[in-house]
Amino acid sequence: QVQLVESGGGLVQTGGSVRLSCAASGHPISSDALGWFRQAPGKERELVAAASWNGRNTNYADSMKGRFTISRDNAKNTVYLQMNSLKPEDTAVYYCAAVDEFTGWGAPTQSYDYDFWGQGTQVTVSS
Repeated sequence: QVQLVESGGGLVQTGGSVRLSCAASGHPISSDALGWFRQAPGKERELVAAASWNGRNTNYADSMKGRFTISRDNAKNTVYLQMNSLKPEDTAVYYCAAVDEFTGWGAPTQSYDYDFWGQGTQVTVSS
């Protein structure tokens, strides 16, 4: 049974930075594609970023390009999301997700393609 646990969220000011972490247990992520999604109040869940099993192919939503960076450390079973130049519109619950045994090119960008999900962590950007 896989478990994904996000951490690092909190309250930050506009223009600030935060680094989210997602630790996996009970399931090695070395053969999984990984993704970050977010959901704001009254809005649908949307892709933030995704990474292939080896991290060599990544996908970002257009509004995140140049500000957010996804990275992974398979030896530590952990994926990260570095968030810079934060804006109030970035306020949302951020979720980590994994696609089991996906070792091909790229990473899925739709939430329904993901098999495992974390509980989410709240990021609030003020002012």
